[in-house]
Amino acid sequence: MADENLQSNKVAVLTIPGHDPIELPILKGTEGPEVIDVRALGSHGYFTYDPGFVSTASCKSKITFIDGAKGILLHRGYPIDQLATQTDYLQVCYLLLNGDLPNQEQYDSFSKRVKYHTMVHEQINSLFKAFRRDSHPMAIMCGIAGALSAFYHDNLDIYDPEHRYLTAIRLIAKIPTLAAMSYKYSVGQPFIFPKNNLSYAGNFLHMMFATPCEEYQVNPVIEKALDRIFILHADHEQNASTSSVRLAGSSGANPYACIAAGLASLWGPAHGGANEACLRMLERIGTVERIPEFIAKAKDKNDSFRLMGFGHRVYKNYDPRARVMEQTCHEVLNELNIKNHPIFDVAVELERIARSDDYFIERNLYPNVDFYSGIILNAIGIPTNMFTVIFALARTVGWISHWIEMNEAEDSRIGRPRQIYVGTPTRDVIAMANRKPCDTPNNEF
Repeated sequence: MADENLQSNKVAVLTIPGHDPIELPILKGTEGPEVIDVRALGSHGYFTYDPGFVSTASCKSKITFIDGAKGILLHRGYPIDQLATQTDYLQVCYLLLNGDLPNQEQYDSFSKRVKYHTMVHEQINSLFKAFRRDSHPMAIMCGIAGALSAFYHDNLDIYDPEHRYLTAIRLIAKIPTLAAMSYKYSVGQPFIFPKNNLSYAGNFLHMMFATPCEEYQVNPVIEKALDRIFILHADHEQNASTSSVRLAGSSGANPYACIAAGLASLWGPAHGGANEACLRMLERIGTVERIPEFIAKAKDKNDSFRLMGFGHRVYKNYDPRARVMEQTCHEVLNELNIKNHPIFDVAVELERIARSDDYFIERNLYPNVDFYSGIILNAIGIPTNMFTVIFALARTVGWISHWIEMNEAEDSRIGRPRQIYVGTPTRDVIAMANRKPCDTPNNEF
């Protein structure tokens, strides 16, 4: 029988030589392509092979929809460009958690509740001393996020809706504080307490750049740009880190451990580290004069060099987030009056080439959200090793929304992917005296 909220009026028939035909329901959600329900294969002794799960839906979700071919990204049905230009990050947080945008009363109540939880337990400060000063901030975030369960263990009943929602509020509130603390610790500056009279993005900027010596004035253009970065990274369907959160959560793990799993997955350069990799590429190119050399390398199939920040695995058209980020990027550069800067000059010229060179146009290699966000973060003074932390900060609401949705689903089961075993066939153990030396590589330590 088809799942609730899934239409099913067609059937696919799988024919396997020597076996009776297997009927598989064809399901259809509210948006997106039809999907073949293969769950019945297990009872027939078969399962599917799909490396990277690129053709497999692991769950049902009402949170985010992506159509990569058309360049569409919706959160609860709302287009991402409308959310980024007509709301703020806390409105989007409310949307992802509750299913719709808040009215003024709901927004004020939600904002007040988040701000109430922005401080972290004082004993958490001492945990930072266990890390080296030169630790990568993401290493710190992975450890500290997981440790939160030791401080807020009184509300960890994953089957209690109120506990789940309180945990979501705590994470949205505290991750910016911890992120700013990880930066302050790395540069040897004292931690700055949250200021709840500031906006979500403004508070983070203040915790990052203020010192006890002098007050930090939040620039409204920078504040708006950072808020948009948060919105544009809030959720992106079943990506590697969100899938990691869901997989960890499927075992019944506490939500802070699940967020730590998401952080670890996001840390990879192919995922959350993409904007950091993009900036490092711009630094490697160095000057506008060297761009043709690197364009030629990118076009050479035998060269391992890749242009970071162009194209997207999901979007075969233009990344809808990049359209908003492009405008915001130029607003920031104009506000800060950044001219004749090698990195930004290289970025502007690469952007121009990508829009005019047939090689890029034919392959849909347009600048993506990572290209612009990396430039913005660098321009406002956030160090490169904090880029992925900013991404994690923004994505926390998406992770916890999916975690809540998974725990509310009646058909939620522990994740257990299958495999195709290609190792040694069955054999018997022989006495050690009769064994030949192992010829497996790396067998000596």
